[in-house]
Amino acid sequence: MSKNKKGFETRSIHSGQSSDPSTGAVMTPIYATSTYEQEGPGEHKGYEYSRSANPTRKALEECIADLENGGSGHAFASGMAATSTIIDLLDSGDHIVACDDLYGGTYRLFENVKKRTSGIQCDFVDFSDLRNIENAINEKTKMIWLETPTNPLLKVIDLGTITDLIKDRDIIAVCDNTFCSPWVQKPLNHGFDIVMHSATKYIGGHSDVVAGIAVISKERSDLSERINYLLNASGAITGPFDSFLLLRSLKTLSVRMEAQSANAMAIARFLESHPKVKQVAYPGLESFSQHELAKSQSSGFGAMLWFEVEGGLVAGKKLMDSIELWTLAENLGSVESLITHPVTMTHADVDEAERQRVGIIDGLVRLSVGLEDGQDLIDALSKALDNV
Repeated sequence: MSKNKKGFETRSIHSGQSSDPSTGAVMTPIYATSTYEQEGPGEHKGYEYSRSANPTRKALEECIADLENGGSGHAFASGMAATSTIIDLLDSGDHIVACDDLYGGTYRLFENVKKRTSGIQCDFVDFSDLRNIENAINEKTKMIWLETPTNPLLKVIDLGTITDLIKDRDIIAVCDNTFCSPWVQKPLNHGFDIVMHSATKYIGGHSDVVAGIAVISKERSDLSERINYLLNASGAITGPFDSFLLLRSLKTLSVRMEAQSANAMAIARFLESHPKVKQVAYPGLESFSQHELAKSQSSGFGAMLWFEVEGGLVAGKKLMDSIELWTLAENLGSVESLITHPVTMTHADVDEAERQRVGIIDGLVRLSVGLEDGQDLIDALSKALDNV
């Protein structure tokens, strides 16, 4: 943090926001308007139509851009809307190299939609070995797309080595930071051009909003202009009500992430020592193979983990059917603790052979740890494991 840069918590409350000049309201108002009066033909105060810009959305965009140490923020109707718009930066025939352990919805968009509708080609490779990426890059490669930690396997990818690899090449580097939030990790600090989020997850954090975010690095104002153009052209914007909810949630992001991460660590240690758990993955565990890498490029380890019960798929389903307190749902990052079976839920659209190749096993159980009392969560898991 620079000498004059205020702390994350301060910026999450104040960046992009000030008291309303007409009423003194300390919270940014919900500007529920589509239309703005103009002083003369083509003369306006920065707002002409809410698809192009809205004051509530603008405050959100400025706040999240500051938290990611970026140049500009852009708010979308969903995480997938953000992903789709970023891909629209490319031309037909362009090529993407993406990590092979990827959110199922992103895989579906790349493989089943953009390939057909936009002529975009994509190769999915294991990013743990730079040679795989180098071998996949060709003269048409215009974008690198990754998650770290990945969904659902929590593989940690060395951000700095990726940007070093593509330095001086005409390739846009994109990182999906949904699993971490800017409180844990800032990919733009490692040379990435774009960081995106499903803001439905940790940024929203309360299971009451669907939205997406993209933040562009300060060095790539050209991409900011193009994203703004595409967002206005497609209309895939975040509305003022959702923007307001996200601004509210950003104010508590740090305290939520700190508490959820502490709960996740305690749960991971419990599972690691349980005789009915075959394996557990959480970057904060010293036994995690990439623990030191995660520690070196992040300020924490987040609140996502996965484990496999002895007995595989049958035992895992029995656990999920009987567990109390944890909610079986396709989401993550909320104040409620959620349990998910990726093979039949979040990654059901990924080809079975591809799932097996990357290691998404049938018995994998994913946990998104919430804000409940940590011991209550452990007790619920313990009781469910006793029934397996």
